[in-house]
Amino acid sequence: MTLRGLHRTPHRSLPLTIGVEEEYLLVDPVSRRVSAEADKVVVHAAAQLGDRVTTELTRYQVEVRTDPHTSLADLGDQLRCNRTAVSAAAARLGLAVVSSGSPVLGGQTPPPFTSGPRYARSVATFGALDHEQSVCACHVHLGVPDESTAVELSNHLRPWLPALTGLAANSPYWDGLDTGYASWRTMTWGRWPVAGPPPYFSSRAHFQDVVGGLIASGAVMDRGGVYWDIRPSHHVPTLEMRMADAAPTVEDTVLLAGTIKALATTAVAAIRRSEAAPRPGPEMLKAACWRAARDGLAGAGMNLRTGLVEPATALIERLSHTVQNALGAADLAPLHSARARLLAWGNGADRQRDAYRRRRHLPDVVDHLIHSMTGEIASSGCD
Repeated sequence: MTLRGLHRTPHRSLPLTIGVEEEYLLVDPVSRRVSAEADKVVVHAAAQLGDRVTTELTRYQVEVRTDPHTSLADLGDQLRCNRTAVSAAAARLGLAVVSSGSPVLGGQTPPPFTSGPRYARSVATFGALDHEQSVCACHVHLGVPDESTAVELSNHLRPWLPALTGLAANSPYWDGLDTGYASWRTMTWGRWPVAGPPPYFSSRAHFQDVVGGLIASGAVMDRGGVYWDIRPSHHVPTLEMRMADAAPTVEDTVLLAGTIKALATTAVAAIRRSEAAPRPGPEMLKAACWRAARDGLAGAGMNLRTGLVEPATALIERLSHTVQNALGAADLAPLHSARARLLAWGNGADRQRDAYRRRRHLPDVVDHLIHSMTGEIASSGCD
């Protein structure tokens, strides 16, 4: 999907614009299993959202996007309206919508794929890799003036991928089983030939050479198939942050988006000062991302500066300290409350597991996710 209205502004023009793409799963509220009615839900929701809503690879998924915003409050308002419209469209079909990185109770394998030439080409090219892609992400787009800036920002932001992955982890279950991971979507997505943390790029030309070589190799179909956790968009002037699971609530999405915006603002200032980006070794960065996907916030994480393992919450505190002066008061207020809730109640994965532990009943997890969606949008004020 595209994010309209992004402005090509120079580095000195702040604040950065930010937009979000969210992917949701359709579920039957009786069986709690995923439902393959996404095309119908999209038709109904499009009456209100227009081209801000579309289908995804499988017929279990619906994707929505926001316009670009400079205010986190405005971003949150539009996210709530998007969720309200999609939930209402699903309810017309007797279905519900959940925002989770993976389905708690699975559907068929391979899943029912959405029709279209690109999806058909993907299935023909990558085979069974597509069979477990009924997973949902939250993508955050940062407005940038050009691709060179996007590449520079990617270098500065990549060391934060483990902390952001742990913060956003929301996919502990897959096909009725606890995977032992806080973000199983991260592990599933990492199977693709071009996925996970991006390389360090010495220049825009280096980035273009690498991507060109990957396309020539057949490892990706085109620029849209480059699935790194951070990538310069191939069709709009944004840097896309792709490491996050779909967030259970709008508050969680705004916390992620605001944190990324603050990190990017901090990085822009560092670039202006001609500071070199931190450059952790690719093997250690990948290991740190794996640890974050497994442990989330409940365990340990890797400090890429020291190489030591420490509590995952310490990484989040360090991230917060790094960006505390990067945003204005209006944006900081919702982030402070959301971060306090995160540290008190855990991330989405922790909350899913808490819902299961009460009765050791997996349908309760789906009900928790449905409530997380409907409870928040009930007072959204959207038509």
